[in-house]
Amino acid sequence: MKYRLKSIYKELLFQIMILLLLFVLIVFDKHHPHLHWDEVLFLSNYFVMALIVNYYLLPQFYYKRKYVYFAIGFILVCGLAIFIEEFVLEQIFYPKSRGNHFEFIHSLLDVLPLILILVASKFVWDATVNQNKIEHLSRIMAESKLEYLKQQINPHFLFNNLNNLYSYAIEKSPKTPEIILELSSILRYMLYDCKGNTVSLEKELQNLNSFIKLNELQLEGKGKVEYTSYMDHDFYIAPMILIVFVENAFKYSLASQSEGIQISIWLKMRDGHLEFNCENTYDKKVNLTDIEGGIGLKNVQSRLELLYPNAYQLQSTRSGDKYIVKLKMNLKQIKQ
Repeated sequence: MKYRLKSIYKELLFQIMILLLLFVLIVFDKHHPHLHWDEVLFLSNYFVMALIVNYYLLPQFYYKRKYVYFAIGFILVCGLAIFIEEFVLEQIFYPKSRGNHFEFIHSLLDVLPLILILVASKFVWDATVNQNKIEHLSRIMAESKLEYLKQQINPHFLFNNLNNLYSYAIEKSPKTPEIILELSSILRYMLYDCKGNTVSLEKELQNLNSFIKLNELQLEGKGKVEYTSYMDHDFYIAPMILIVFVENAFKYSLASQSEGIQISIWLKMRDGHLEFNCENTYDKKVNLTDIEGGIGLKNVQSRLELLYPNAYQLQSTRSGDKYIVKLKMNLKQIKQ
């Protein structure tokens, strides 16, 4: 209710400003700078007719696409304005001149432009309000979609890692406590640090490091992981963006290779732009369609489109026995 009243006050103020502008342009004569009451009443006639068009004909007919009814109503309103001008106002103020004869064309040229100006001002106002509503709804939809995508990451991550933890627990592996510790650190990050749309780059990389350690435990001598980071931490980034690529690197290397696994993760900041490379070896005989179509990658691509429109570049390629992901992101736009 309060928002509605505020909107009405703003619209009223806008209409008054338009009216005052017309009042100054029409009523005041630079050669005779004093108030002309006849012009005030003539202008008031146009203003009242414009109010009928703006607040009755437009919402009742035009905006409901009843154009014929609107046209008829508009013609009747203009006719009423001409009638009042010719047979009331001119008879009062100009009984011996303009009031002696009826000039339809002259009156129409007086009435129509001013009413159209006032109606146009209403169109401008309504268009502005509608555009603001559309932008507001777009933001709400984008935020809702982003929240859904962000929440989708957690079950996806938990599903994969709890399966791994279960396997180690069944085998009574001595690595199980360490896995639980690293998983606990990541879950703490997801629960307490990922509530907003951005987190500090430093925290995101700390979490990424924990994630790499968690997955590195599963290699068990099957290969090695190289992780290099040259960072300026004075930036913010969307949480859980980079983890998806690292998760896929481990997932598909482990699924297709029993030895000789090589995973290389490299990050660098250049003038506010994050450069991220992730490479993993794989068996070329394995179908990698799921890498490109998995939930995680689809999710991260949607999040990048929402959070970094026209501010990121993502490439995924295969070269020999390597799957390579290259991501560049402009973090300057959300520096805090």
